[in-house]
Amino acid sequence: MKFGVLVFPGSNCDHDAYHVVSKHVGQPVDFVWHKQTDLSQYDALIVPGGFSYGDYLRAGALAKFSPVMNAVKDFAAQGKYVFGICNGFQILCEAGLLPGALIRNKNLHFVCKHINVKVENKNTPYTSELGAGDVLSIPIAHAEGNYVCDDETLQQLEENNQIVFRYCDENGETSDQSNPNGSRSNIAGICNLDRNVIGMMPHPERACEELLGSNDGRDIFRSLTKAIAAKN
Repeated sequence: MKFGVLVFPGSNCDHDAYHVVSKHVGQPVDFVWHKQTDLSQYDALIVPGGFSYGDYLRAGALAKFSPVMNAVKDFAAQGKYVFGICNGFQILCEAGLLPGALIRNKNLHFVCKHINVKVENKNTPYTSELGAGDVLSIPIAHAEGNYVCDDETLQQLEENNQIVFRYCDENGETSDQSNPNGSRSNIAGICNLDRNVIGMMPHPERACEELLGSNDGRDIFRSLTKAIAAKN
């Protein structure tokens, strides 16, 4: 089992993801530079949060053209696992690996704080160690986390159980008050139809140690590790 953490010019959460995989999950992991195209040695890829070059145009708009992204598309088409976090979620949407788009937060400000998200679908490789309806405390840090899509896409997401996480309050209730960025239908994370590609705006890699205020993100990585082990 081996993980790869993609690195774009400007990435700053790549080391967080690397730390979680190597120390908390206990699996081999490499940094993968955005110009690399051979991903054959990896079982799962993490597209980390932070920044990627060209985000001043639109988050992920230029990163999707990096050589590694064509390889990521082939990687995902093979049924392997791709996990986009924050800026990684934006890149996956821009690259067409996930539907919809991320735009400026509704209040037009950068938001950085702990929020609550509810597990909407536990039947994914990323949530099998969690329970349906579980409320997780996970930090966010983004200016463009407002998930948008058309009515048809939202209906498909709902009907196919592709909404994995929703912003909520501590009791699991969703409302405008519990939505930190204006995302449609309080969406915090979605997956593709095959369940092997997921994107989420909150940072689970920053919620794997009580010292940081929460370890609620740890079981997301443990779920993925369990899925890889079962597949291999």
